Amino acid sequence: MQHDEFIGQVQHKARLASRGEAERATRATLETLGERLYNDTTDNLAAQLPPEIGRHLQESGDYHKYSLDEFLECIKNREGEGVDLPDAVHHARAVIAELEEAVSKGLITKVRNQLPPEYGRLFEAGSEGEMPPER
Repeated sequence: MQHDEFIGQVQHKARLASRGEAERATRATLETLGERLYNDTTDNLAAQLPPEIGRHLQESGDYHKYSLDEFLECIKNREGEGVDLPDAVHHARAVIAELEEAVSKGLITKVRNQLPPEYGRLFEAGSEGEMPPER
């Protein structure tokens, strides 16, 4: 998968008006995800993505044990002004959905195993990016 294809799919799935918005959503989501995963997993994810996208996983800061709510709030803050929490959730879901299509199933399983069960909602959302209700 190429950079432009990944970003174009995020833009389409999240129904964003521009590629710049899709780039911002991708960066915010992957930087935050990179902070929640172990380094070997972020390295493996980055290796299966276009370099311009994979680097976001590796540019993240120190490891954080974010709850799902904290994770989503961090994405919202990274996306910047004009993005509210429901939008950030929708964007994150679109990025995660595209990530699932871009990397191996085994690696997605490894990612999911490193995250608390509440994060499953990000991976199980509908095709339009909505979060399913908590169970």
